[in-house]
Amino acid sequence: MNIRNVDLNLLVYLNVLIDEQNVSKAANKLALTQPAMSNALKRLRDLFDDPLLVRAAGSMTPTAKALSLKPEIEALLKMAEAITQPSDMFDPTTGELTFRIMANDYLESTLVAPFITQQLNKHPGLNFDVLSPSDVSLQDMEKGSIDLAINRFNGLPRSFHQASVWRDNYCCLMHPANPYLKQPDLEQYLASEHIWVNRAGWGAEAAVTNKSGSQKLGWVDEALWQLEQTRHIRVFTRHYMVASLLCQAPQLIATLPRRQAMLLTKHTELVISPVPFQIVPIEVKMLWSPLLHHASPHLWLRRELQAFANTIADR
Repeated sequence: MNIRNVDLNLLVYLNVLIDEQNVSKAANKLALTQPAMSNALKRLRDLFDDPLLVRAAGSMTPTAKALSLKPEIEALLKMAEAITQPSDMFDPTTGELTFRIMANDYLESTLVAPFITQQLNKHPGLNFDVLSPSDVSLQDMEKGSIDLAINRFNGLPRSFHQASVWRDNYCCLMHPANPYLKQPDLEQYLASEHIWVNRAGWGAEAAVTNKSGSQKLGWVDEALWQLEQTRHIRVFTRHYMVASLLCQAPQLIATLPRRQAMLLTKHTELVISPVPFQIVPIEVKMLWSPLLHHASPHLWLRRELQAFANTIADR
């Protein structure tokens, strides 16, 4: 028998018919008309090649076949009910699982790390695996093996879900002895030596410079290109935290997202100064697979991380 040709509602009807042993009572219990229930009984008899209920002494008595089917039908209906019930809401106080989050070191230090430290004591069963963009591929995201990717993305697959985390403006980070602080204008900015910091998307990052010396534009350099200007870049790096070490050299300037620069000044003697030209603010998004969109733990993670992001000031 091909299960696709069977109306599984008939099993519900048979279960009630065996309990009630009366077509009219079974019809009332299921909110069906008596003719509809009588028709269902006829179809059940054809399906199982057995009368199933036989009239005797004014009632419908189940046959041996019907009685043998009863426990199997009840088990099947119980399983179907369990499958179709809404999933229990995730309880982070008792849940035990590991969330996998991809972020570059700018977002790992300004958002992910402080979020994790907030969760450690409140939710002892939660663990976190933080991966860098070079650790994750598009296929990892599509399969849902990574819970969230948080970054500035140059392009987003249309199948993924996304939400904005924040927008961040740029500023200049430097040593207090940097000459730019005495003359914070475009002329001095262009005369200075710079650190190029950029990391977007995921996967391996290609080299910035080629043998001819040309370089890939980032957010900052695209803004300068609009002014028909270029800056003198001495160091290229993919790691924002490294900028604070490089800026110990008084001649270097790192043009960074403000939240990152603010964090770096808390642990060093470095200072922040405005950028002397307009740069489009960086927009950070979190991205996740449609396979995870309705999962209760994932819903909790997205909601909590978004709420926490809103507490991270940009000034």
